[in-house]
Amino acid sequence: MSNVKELIANGGAVLGIEFGSTNIKAVLIDDQHNPVASGSHGWENRLENGFWTYSLEDITTGLRSCYKDLKENVKKEYGVTITNLKALGFSAMMHGYMAFDKEGNLLVPFRTWRNGTTGPAARALTELFNYNIPERWSISHLYQAILNGEEHVPSIDYITTLAGYIHRCMTGKKVLGIGDASGMFPIDISTKEYDLNMIGRFDELVADKKYPWKLTDILPEILFAGDDAGILTEEGAKLLDEEGDLKAGIPLCPPEGDAGTGMTATNSVSVRTGNVSAGTSIFAMVVLEKDLNKVHPEIDLVTTPDGSLVGMVHANNCTSDINAWVKLFMEFAAVNGCEIDKNKVYVNLFNKALEGETDCGGILSYGFLSGENIMGVSEGRPFIARTPDSRFNIANFMRSHIYTAMSTLKVGMDILVKEEKVAIDKMLGHGGLFKTPVVGQKFMAAAIGAPVSLMTTAGEGGPWGMAVLAAYMAGRSEGETLGEYLDNKVFAGAECTTLAPEKEDMEGFDRYIEIFKNGIGIEKAAIGAMPL
Repeated sequence: MSNVKELIANGGAVLGIEFGSTNIKAVLIDDQHNPVASGSHGWENRLENGFWTYSLEDITTGLRSCYKDLKENVKKEYGVTITNLKALGFSAMMHGYMAFDKEGNLLVPFRTWRNGTTGPAARALTELFNYNIPERWSISHLYQAILNGEEHVPSIDYITTLAGYIHRCMTGKKVLGIGDASGMFPIDISTKEYDLNMIGRFDELVADKKYPWKLTDILPEILFAGDDAGILTEEGAKLLDEEGDLKAGIPLCPPEGDAGTGMTATNSVSVRTGNVSAGTSIFAMVVLEKDLNKVHPEIDLVTTPDGSLVGMVHANNCTSDINAWVKLFMEFAAVNGCEIDKNKVYVNLFNKALEGETDCGGILSYGFLSGENIMGVSEGRPFIARTPDSRFNIANFMRSHIYTAMSTLKVGMDILVKEEKVAIDKMLGHGGLFKTPVVGQKFMAAAIGAPVSLMTTAGEGGPWGMAVLAAYMAGRSEGETLGEYLDNKVFAGAECTTLAPEKEDMEGFDRYIEIFKNGIGIEKAAIGAMPL
């Protein structure tokens, strides 16, 4: 503790702050990358005039509150006040749309990744570029504003993401880490810059509008992990620390998106590695050896913080329906006079799933509380179906629900692995689905056909990953890659357990997934039969 106290007092600690969808979190790390303090601020987006948004006041208030909470916790724990830092970095939810004029005024309220208002633009750009452009990408938001004839478009001086905006407030620089930039506009992996061919096509597409800008004029400058991204200005220091204790001049690393910090926090930035996050939603990211052979709407192409190509599969639904069933079972137990610990219920039910048949014995479930683009459904209707001769027992029932939590992800991963022949040496799992030892890990390995590892020692997620990126900028050796830094200096002592996929499980899951895909018409019929 005395060593940490001295480190903080001497300005040797490193800080990462990440803006998530419901929580802003700060993590302070020591010179061994261990978290030593944290702070947080809860917030929520709101629907205004048809758009999900956070106001600039929300952003500023949340940032200050989060930092103040960290500062108070450091004072309480170590008896010192933060006045200086070795390095600092900011990350946030990727994608979305923040457009500013020459005076730095926000032209329209921040449009977050959550908005599903850009379908026509995303489809048109995907066809124009022959490259998958998801609805949540910044370029989709920009082109949809053009299609809508919105008055603010001619006044745009630059567009950025939430992380890019915060970084500009801190440093005055209009820059973005390549991982976050890759969710604004496609990256040419050969040059590691925005794809100039696609930029030319976009400029031609909107040439008749005679805007006073070209696309390259309004996109942020791309930086890479390890690059110097400016220093904390006097204005930035005052914005972050209202009490005025924090000094200006602290070096900042490039701002990043939450996908990039997640990859960093799970040591998944090297080729043929990946990570899968499984909680309320589920997504997997795999670092690719080469570009894909064709466009797949199920797969987003982004990059690591140091510019390697990443294939990402994202599904909206994962554990929510499992949680609903657990709640029902607990109510049943209570009705019968039994009070059971919730954690024990999860552990027992998950372990029971290990006894189920590998194809779930004729039981099919859909845990869709919301729509799934990959499966072509716009809304969710959770349900379970079974054949008359199904082996309807708790083991098969639970296995089916865990399978379906992974099934949409598996559809996308099958495209990567079986169709595109993407090689995966290791995947690191994290999130609530993996809390019960073995079960989620074993089934996920079967779903993706690759070993899945779980770390027994973990950091603090995205904000910790952002702090590590800041530490990499401040402390890397000459020529040391991000992957080498993570392997040798951050995760060298980390313990993990790894489970390889078993042939019988893989074959059973493949049989289940065919029924899952064939049965999607039942889900669509349920949406029609049970309107909201």
